[in-house]
Amino acid sequence: MKKLLFAVFASISTPVLAQQGDINALTPQIAVGARGEVKVVPDRATIQISVQTRAATAAAAADENARKQKAVIDALRALGIAANDIGTSGYTVYPEQRYEPNKEPVVIGYNVTNTLSVELKSISLVGRAIDVALAKGANMITSLQFYASNTESARQEAIAIAVKKAKSDAEAAARAAGGSISGLLEISIGSYSAPPPRPMVMRAKVEMSAQADTPIEAGDQVLAVDISTRWRFVPNAR
Repeated sequence: MKKLLFAVFASISTPVLAQQGDINALTPQIAVGARGEVKVVPDRATIQISVQTRAATAAAAADENARKQKAVIDALRALGIAANDIGTSGYTVYPEQRYEPNKEPVVIGYNVTNTLSVELKSISLVGRAIDVALAKGANMITSLQFYASNTESARQEAIAIAVKKAKSDAEAAARAAGGSISGLLEISIGSYSAPPPRPMVMRAKVEMSAQADTPIEAGDQVLAVDISTRWRFVPNAR
């Protein structure tokens, strides 16, 4: 489902002279920039899920982490998430130290963090994926990003909106300058901009039986395309 958003901008230059075709022929032009925006509804998401463990030795912390992360992965697979949609995006081991004045730091334990990147092909799985992961030992949800899997039609729609706006503004500028436009000389289409990732705050482990699924709302997102155009300006006959 897509909804048009007509919030656009246009930056209009004053008529300029440029050579076109014959080197002796000077063509007055109007340069116009515009933006087209289209609302899209995300249908997929990517979650970063981490298990962080602490123990007296690095080996013990790693062993506990591996056990919990395996349980998290098994729970995610049980939701129907494919194995190739679950991947390790980070793994760190670092010592925890105690500092005292005039003394060397003392290692008092080790922290191990294993982070999974999980791609969800359905928004309806987001809340359940978070809940089962937390219930099985995950203790950090470090990011959540929603996105639309097919934005090509929305991008083309945004381009059409931007071109329509640019033409309208070029016509308005031409009238104000005492003339009209007679055709498009050039159009440049920029890359489209997608919404940035949406971070989530870390949550403590929860028991699945104690609460309902975590509510997640993707909301609408805006796909924007910027263009620049040049139009031939024709002064009115005097």
